[in-house]
Amino acid sequence: MNNKYLILILLAIALIFPLFADSYLISVLTTIFVFLSLSLSWDMMLRTGQLSFGTAGFFGLGAYASALSVHHLGWNPLLTLIIGGIFAGIIAFLLGFVVLRLREIYFSITTLALTSVFSVIIRNLSDLTGGSSGITLSSAIFSGNSNKIYYLILVLTLFVIGISEYFKRTKIHFAINSIRNDEVTAKSSGINVFKYLLLVFVTTSIIQGVIGAAYAQQYAFVEPESSFSLNFLLLPIAMALVGGIYSTNGPIIGALILGVVSEYLKLIMPYGHLVVYGLIIVVVVLFMPSGIYNPLKNKLSNNIGGDNYAQSSNK
Repeated sequence: MNNKYLILILLAIALIFPLFADSYLISVLTTIFVFLSLSLSWDMMLRTGQLSFGTAGFFGLGAYASALSVHHLGWNPLLTLIIGGIFAGIIAFLLGFVVLRLREIYFSITTLALTSVFSVIIRNLSDLTGGSSGITLSSAIFSGNSNKIYYLILVLTLFVIGISEYFKRTKIHFAINSIRNDEVTAKSSGINVFKYLLLVFVTTSIIQGVIGAAYAQQYAFVEPESSFSLNFLLLPIAMALVGGIYSTNGPIIGALILGVVSEYLKLIMPYGHLVVYGLIIVVVVLFMPSGIYNPLKNKLSNNIGGDNYAQSSNK
């Protein structure tokens, strides 16, 4: 019950935030929501035991699919968010038949390489994509209204949180947990390993594509270097690791903490903040592999349990 109240309070704060915050703070929280969604999508794939480095690649594909649909076809920007997700999902589905046969470091390296491949292809289709210079749209979504963009990204983020919780509370959770723990045992138990891996891979790619599309429409601009930036890979990973992996709450906590930190780092070292993200990942993996959420949850549970025991003893 306490958790439900906390969730409702946080949701209420998020809903009324634009009413008392200035445009800069609204922009910061909007960006945090973007990376929170990417962090959750990365963590959902990690729950299968597969370490994917393709987040930035599918984010960029979604961004370009959306921008090109508006620029060349004149489609409604909101509709192109769906287009971005569908396009990223189709590419992930087709590639999944190859890359999901790989395991461990081979899968990770291949998904990382895909980001570079996507970027090179975009650069070379200059007549369609604008090449290295990219494409500038005539107007940002909602004519650049920061409040409306904030609520759009908030709705998308809540949707991603919902998908993460669905994965956690249905048979998908047990299937992907079994695959992560022991793939051979999972197969012998009748679990279709490839089917579940493909399901999660395509779903997370669709999420990344939709978020990329929303990001492109927010800034009305795409170009290979920024749309496929490692910033959209390293920061989401750092957020999930700091908060705690294999959960919904972990990436949310990590996103809120590192979202503020990253904004500060961009101000003091605009060209070196990615190095700091990398260092954060190394430090967390070495010294705090469970992240913040799980130890905090255990400590709170122990304290509550201890208080209840003391109260019952006094009675």
